[in-house]
Amino acid sequence: MMENSKWVATDCTICYHSCGMNVLVEGGRITKVEGLKDHPLNHGWLCPKGEKAIEMVYHPDRLKYPQKKVNGKWMRLTWDDALSEIGDKLQRMKKDFGPEILSIFSGSIGVENFEMMELAQRFKGAFGTPNFISVEGICYRMRIRARQMTFGKYPVEEKDTKLYVLWGHNPEQSDFPLNLAIQENLPKGSKIVVIDPKRISLAEKAEMFLPIRPGTDGALALAMMHVIIKENLYDHEFVEKWTHGFDKLVPHIEPYTPEWAEKITWIPAGDIRKLARLFAKAESASIFQGTNTQDQTANGTQNSRAFAVLQIITGNINNPGGWVISPRLSLTGLGINTESTPIGAEDYSLFYEIWGRKSPYGQVMCFPESVPNVIKALIVTGGNPVVSMPDSNAFREAMKKLELLVVLDLFMTETADLAHYVLPGCTHLEKNGLAYSYNVCHGMPYLMLRKKAIEPLYECKSEFSFWKALANKMGMGEVFPWESDEEVVELELKPSGLSYKELKEDKIAGAYYMMKQYGMDAHVTKGFSTPSKKIEIYSDTFEKAGFDPLPTYREPDQSPLNKELFAKYPLILTTGARILYYTHGQHRNVKDLNKKCPEPFAEIHPGTAGKYGVKDGDPIVVESNRGKIKVKALLTKDMAEGVVSIPHGWPGEGNVNLLTDLQLREPIMGYPQMKSQLCSIHKA
Repeated sequence: MMENSKWVATDCTICYHSCGMNVLVEGGRITKVEGLKDHPLNHGWLCPKGEKAIEMVYHPDRLKYPQKKVNGKWMRLTWDDALSEIGDKLQRMKKDFGPEILSIFSGSIGVENFEMMELAQRFKGAFGTPNFISVEGICYRMRIRARQMTFGKYPVEEKDTKLYVLWGHNPEQSDFPLNLAIQENLPKGSKIVVIDPKRISLAEKAEMFLPIRPGTDGALALAMMHVIIKENLYDHEFVEKWTHGFDKLVPHIEPYTPEWAEKITWIPAGDIRKLARLFAKAESASIFQGTNTQDQTANGTQNSRAFAVLQIITGNINNPGGWVISPRLSLTGLGINTESTPIGAEDYSLFYEIWGRKSPYGQVMCFPESVPNVIKALIVTGGNPVVSMPDSNAFREAMKKLELLVVLDLFMTETADLAHYVLPGCTHLEKNGLAYSYNVCHGMPYLMLRKKAIEPLYECKSEFSFWKALANKMGMGEVFPWESDEEVVELELKPSGLSYKELKEDKIAGAYYMMKQYGMDAHVTKGFSTPSKKIEIYSDTFEKAGFDPLPTYREPDQSPLNKELFAKYPLILTTGARILYYTHGQHRNVKDLNKKCPEPFAEIHPGTAGKYGVKDGDPIVVESNRGKIKVKALLTKDMAEGVVSIPHGWPGEGNVNLLTDLQLREPIMGYPQMKSQLCSIHKA
């Protein structure tokens, strides 16, 4: 090592896992990254994206200074001038139209990055707008809401279990820490079930592989309930002692037979019975949903409710290997609330509020229709919504109508290219923050300091520096009184019992600040945080909101059962399958990763492709009711016949969100039906 060198233990914020990362800095430059061996999530391993973090930091195409679009061309300007102009325009628009004209969008990186999300919410509250929108409107929050309304809190899957039910979830491509746990536990006797339209590689090691029709997960779950209850396989003691509404569930599941589900799901009734028995009799079992596989369907919320009920009636709650309701992270919230409600709150009330608990999020699906009558300005951090959101054309056209579009990012993305101002942001290795690993860290809250390895390159600024400077320009400096991001982290940490100094100097790999509790003793005296004080199989909250209080099934709005539409678009389109080398729209400009997967593709069964004269490697046109794209055909017998699967995140003519439809929404939370639309294909 050089004399002027150091190792910095930090976290990787390239995806939502926040794995531990060790960074070698020599002469002020990062020269090596490796997994942090003491971190309980990744145990010293990194995925290919984490291994190439240096290429992201020093990429030649990084934005280096603020730019302003003048007559269609980019012009360099100073940060001071850029912030002055942006602040003046926002003040004028607020005076003329009110604060609601501003919306702030935070992308996937803002879900993993507390400071990016919280400081944006602080600014929006100080400005007076309620319209904070993010990827939460299409991903994961539906699951959180459904489980909250069932248990009062959000239980998480245990990564160590006897039966892994990978339901539309492919850990080898999308869940690096879970895949490590599976590989460790299979030799110890754990088993896997794979439910997926694609035979993923883990299916080769599975007890059962069930190729399901996309969008029909709820029907399978209901049929499993039918078998478990009719065959008396449910946990009587747990159900009687801890649940509300089981007596209503029993007659409710009567019509949902495996034979009924077979016609809908493509899964034989005999296999459904076998799966139900395997699940109910397992020593422990955990359903691992895809990150948004079941969310982005017509039946999304009820899918999550159905999975919860399956865990409940088999007693797989708060047991080793089941879903565990563990202590939640307690941090100082930085957001500022407003009295007004965000876009989508009226149409999707349960997404916004339950039992007086209000979400800070507006429903992002309502953004395009809100421009320009409600929203006239947008600030984007940590995301590329023109590519990542459904119906790219709708989002693109909406952004063209904005009076002000500001983007803070690392690169000139498709969204940034539409902006009036583009500002250079920092990577996760150029700023301080908190890393929070909960979902797969043994179900226990784990906290680590995201330590700045190097000073920001070029003229790049962190979200903290950006929001503080903009607030100062607009006369709101008192809302951001801190001088550094270290002070922000210190404030966030106060309720946790850990200090900034402790995490920086002593517990450099992080620390568990609370321990999980198995069993139900913690809920005996006070009960669950639900209206009934029990686990709610039957939800009065759903009923009062006008929805089915018990899990039900809703067929996709674009369905093969719609004979007229199916005649025009005779294939099922499912989008968003993860690729190990990319996170959403990121990393495609990293050469070593791009070599692994250089172009957009559609996975199709050879039998399906043959009907249209398509051969492996052919360029094809995929068409939906919203548009057309051109991709490469990748023929594989692993994909179910009649299904076309296209990953998301590619720019240009391979962007699958040119096919998805903004108006196809799940009725309870408003999520898009991106997993189960219809399409057609032909050779290009």
